[in-house]
Amino acid sequence: MGHAYTPGLKVSAAAEYMRSRMLPIPGELQVKQGDAVEPDTVVARALLPGNVAIAHLSRELGVAAPDVHELMLVKEGDEVTEGQPIARSKGIFGLMKTTVNAPTTGVLESVSKVSGQAIYREPPIPVEVKAYVAGTVSHVEPKFGVEVTARGTMVQGIFGIGPETFGPVVMATDDPARPLLPGDLKPEHAGAIVVGGSLASLATLKQAVEVGARAVIVGGIDADDLKDLLGYDLGVAITGNETVGLTLVVTEGFGELAMANKSFRLLSEAAGQVASVSGATQIRAGVMRPEVLIPGTVAQIEETAVDSGMLAIDSAVRIIRDPAFGSLAKVIELPPEPRKLETESAVRILTVALADGTQLTLPRANVELVDESL
Repeated sequence: MGHAYTPGLKVSAAAEYMRSRMLPIPGELQVKQGDAVEPDTVVARALLPGNVAIAHLSRELGVAAPDVHELMLVKEGDEVTEGQPIARSKGIFGLMKTTVNAPTTGVLESVSKVSGQAIYREPPIPVEVKAYVAGTVSHVEPKFGVEVTARGTMVQGIFGIGPETFGPVVMATDDPARPLLPGDLKPEHAGAIVVGGSLASLATLKQAVEVGARAVIVGGIDADDLKDLLGYDLGVAITGNETVGLTLVVTEGFGELAMANKSFRLLSEAAGQVASVSGATQIRAGVMRPEVLIPGTVAQIEETAVDSGMLAIDSAVRIIRDPAFGSLAKVIELPPEPRKLETESAVRILTVALADGTQLTLPRANVELVDESL
């Protein structure tokens, strides 16, 4: 068997990408099909129902539930503010009256004659969906959202954390094999997408947060530093919702790993341009990769090895499990028949050659295609 299918990481200067931008509930669209949008363009908006607050009026007033209505100072459906008197007891001979105040700001939705409880609805919560990428609205889903299509540079990473963001690309080093150091992060990097080299330490990432960088793109990261940054062990999970103060995209893997030449070159060529970055990662079913997207003028879409997904002799791959995790290699053999591993499991394998000539035989699941020339 001379080829096989495997997933991979897209790295291209001439890619076309589409991103779906949808509301969680029906709302109103703010753009129409064919509109040009920027990363911060609001494409859809909705109002989530506010939180509910419950107060036991009959208990607080010291009366039976059916008698609460005649003591109300406001009607059902009225707007109230926190601390506003909403009910008052008759007291004894007009004295010793008990006043109950609204526990929150919102609307008094109902007062039950059965339970004596008042239900308040807090103000609705606005939800906005932004375009995330600069491009064109290519499809509209009425009341829910749109799809935005663009062309330009796409650099996918192997792992990331942090939400969608955008900003100008700034190169903090001219050497993809040099670690990104705390001193490389300057005040002028506030709001920027900072591109480093082979490793970002915990101190470097904290400095990036301190100066206000929106994202850091780097070759590798230490697993212990990542745990310290997050404050917990990430484990197997979908990332992208972390709130550490920045978005991180790791292009190669864990450890000190020089950023792949093609990735570093494309990011260098985009210095000064606005990039959209997401750290969202899902390794299992429904693979999702962290990404750097930079719009540009592209006349012809580039079809790369990753697009076909076909693994063949001389294909460039990255090893995504030990041994040699994160290393780039070239496929030199694709045996057709399954073979037994040390675990006695029979799997399809391949043989790869590392940059130093070392040959490794691995399960095919241990590698992924990369858009790199070896």
